[in-house]
Order: sequence, then C-alpha cells, then structure tokens
Amino acid sequence: MMQLFDSVCTECSKNVTTSYSTSFSMGIKAFDKSFRKPIYNIYGFVRFADEIVDTFHNHDKRELLDKFEKDTYEAIDRKISLNPILHSFQLVVNKYKIDKELIRAFIHSMRMDLTKSFYGEEEYKEYIYGSAEVVGLMCLRVFCQNDAQEFDKLKPYACSLGSAFQKINFLRDMKSDYEERGRTYFPHIDYLSFSNNDKSQIEADIKKDFDHAFIGIQLLPKGVKFGVYLAYIYYTNLFTKISNSTAKAVVNERIRVRNRRKIYLLATSAIKNELNLI
Repeated sequence: MMQLFDSVCTECSKNVTTSYSTSFSMGIKAFDKSFRKPIYNIYGFVRFADEIVDTFHNHDKRELLDKFEKDTYEAIDRKISLNPILHSFQLVVNKYKIDKELIRAFIHSMRMDLTKSFYGEEEYKEYIYGSAEVVGLMCLRVFCQNDAQEFDKLKPYACSLGSAFQKINFLRDMKSDYEERGRTYFPHIDYLSFSNNDKSQIEADIKKDFDHAFIGIQLLPKGVKFGVYLAYIYYTNLFTKISNSTAKAVVNERIRVRNRRKIYLLATSAIKNELNLI
C-alpha cells in the first residue's frame, strides 16, 4: 500500500506541473518514462514554494514559508509526509541524494522575495542561483542517476540554462513583478525608464548563458536530452520574440509563445532528435 501512497503523491505533483506550466510539462513528457516522475516531484515542490511568496497575499507569507521549509526537512529526514507534494519531493531527494544545500539556497531565494524590492549585482546573482540554477542542479542529479563524476561535468551547463530561463522570466514578467509585487530584479535598471539599450545589455547576457548551456545539452544522457532541448527551444523562441520587441512593449505586456507555436516547435524538434541533429 505504500507504493500506492507514493503513486498518489507523485500524481499530485504531476497535476501541479501540468496546471502551471505548459512548456515544462511538454518537456517532461519528452523524457524517457523513468525520468518523468522524479522531475514532476521536483517541479511540484518548487512551484508550491513560489506560490507562497507570489500569490498568498492575504496570508502571513513568512510564516507559511517557514513552515513549508520546516516540513520539507522533516519529510526528507523521516522519509514520509502527509503533504503529498512534500512526500513526493522527499522520494526524489532521498533516492538521488540531492544535497540539502541546494534546497536551502532555493528557500533562501524565495525568502528574499518577501523583503527585497530591488537587487544589487551580487544579490541578483545570489537570487538567480537559488531560484533557478539549483532547480536545474536538482534535476541534473536525477539525469545523472547518482553518477557524481557526470554531475560535476554537466553542472556548469545546467547552471547556465537555469540562469537563462530565469532572466527571460524576469523580462517576460517585468510588468506584473513591478506593478503587482513591487519588484525589479535587474540591477541598475529603472522600470519606469527601461530603455532599448538596457534591454540589449540584458539580452547579450542571456545569449551567453544560452550558448554555454547548449554545449551541455548535447552531452546529456539520451533519455533526457530531447526533453531538455525542447524546453531550451521554447525559451529561445520566447527570447527571440522579446528581442524583436521594443523595451516599451516589454514593460507594457506579457510576451509569450502561443500554444500552436509550441506544438510546431515540438514537431520540428522531434524530427531533429530522430535525425540525431541535436
């Protein structure tokens, strides 16, 4: 019956993933079956933590996050939780030996969102590491299946990909982050006077991350390479749309890739994968 409980909890994390992210859901479905459940379980955990700081405005967010963190470590240590998201997460942490330092860094970045409105250069790097890069590293632990040498080799590329994704999210969500949450993530950038030059400098930084990350994607195990590549393609397409837009458009609307376009990208990427062109 424990196997049934584990399965029900994982299904909850899968539902969270498919409800919140079309892009990542499609990417996960492109993994070999053995990799899907653990990645759903990681995404469910990070999504719920993010919801605490971004959505629960009528509640004590700090108290909720503190309890969520405490319950997370308790679930990992006890290897069980009646919170299905935390139970499914601890299954992955314990099986793939995910370092608690990665979890602590992630929660720290979520906690920064409770107090920070503007970020300096070092705080910006610290936030991106904790909110995005460590999530990529958690997934990489799964991809490498406890092969420490492989993990160390691919770690820098995973960090670059997580960094690129997060910076694009910052650009895409500039309007809502500023108007709804009072946040500006990019250092030395004034939302009210955001210029095309500011945007170009940020985009140049993102391109470096993407170029470096792509090297690592080509080195990934076969069972996950296509799925990660697909997420990369979705985000590079979003990046292209943002790059072709003006700074004024970026701060006034949420630029996105339509679902029809995502389906097209899925099909063309699948062909490339079949032809070993990735």
